[in-house]
Amino acid sequence: MQIRKYNRLTDESKLMKMIEDEEGWDYTSETLAEKYKAALQTSITYVAFQDDEICGYSRSLDDFGEYIYVCDLLVKPAYRGKEIGRKLMECIYSDYRDQVVYVMSDVDGYYNKIGYKRIGSIFEVPRK
Repeated sequence: MQIRKYNRLTDESKLMKMIEDEEGWDYTSETLAEKYKAALQTSITYVAFQDDEICGYSRSLDDFGEYIYVCDLLVKPAYRGKEIGRKLMECIYSDYRDQVVYVMSDVDGYYNKIGYKRIGSIFEVPRK
């Protein structure tokens, strides 16, 4: 598996297809798709690939060089349980060592399971 920063030219269509196939994610709707594609480019976005297939991604926001907020983390169902989500998160706090990383999520069970600490309505990502 390979994780790298998002590249619009090579990753956009594969990533949007993965999101479209995920139940409950509406970023590919007619009203949001173009805005979301622009957000992918201006956000901190990582993609995970197994061979040539995209299997996961994360999208985060940098808040004035002090905090990183993870907005989206998605792993294809066939690849879940293989620590891809955890590895995507490790890229963020590896590349942004001096910033506190928070996750905005409605999937609390996952973040509790991997040891993230709830702080109000968000989770703080622990330093390794």
